Amino acid sequence: MTSHTSESTRSITGSSGSDRAFFLLRTVFVIAPIAFGLDKFAEVLTEWDRYLAPWINDIVPGNAHQAMLAVGVIEIVAGIAVAVIPRYGALLVAAWLAAIIVNLVSMGEYYDVALRDFGLLVGALALAALAFDRNRRAA
Repeated sequence: MTSHTSESTRSITGSSGSDRAFFLLRTVFVIAPIAFGLDKFAEVLTEWDRYLAPWINDIVPGNAHQAMLAVGVIEIVAGIAVAVIPRYGALLVAAWLAAIIVNLVSMGEYYDVALRDFGLLVGALALAALAFDRNRRAA
């Protein structure tokens, strides 16, 4: 009876667990970067400028607010990249999250956010692994 249950579940979803995981991770890593990127312009969630390390603010052109607007554009592009080419888009998001973690840790604060972003980085790497695997299976 157990095999019948798993068979009916598979036919309802039409996919394996790895396919569902890929879909969930891809959805999150399309929506979240785009939403956070757009919020850099709207500042509904937070005042993003305070999350920029002073040493980074000193080396980028303009002020912290302008830098965060550029960050917003990069995040929107990263979300679109995940939607279009998830195996490389996920790696872009992972690299971007690594940069955010370095920025936050170098400030000596926001360790909680850095730890959360580390979890997201691992999720992005899992998405990349699933995407590369799907690409190999399709070939």
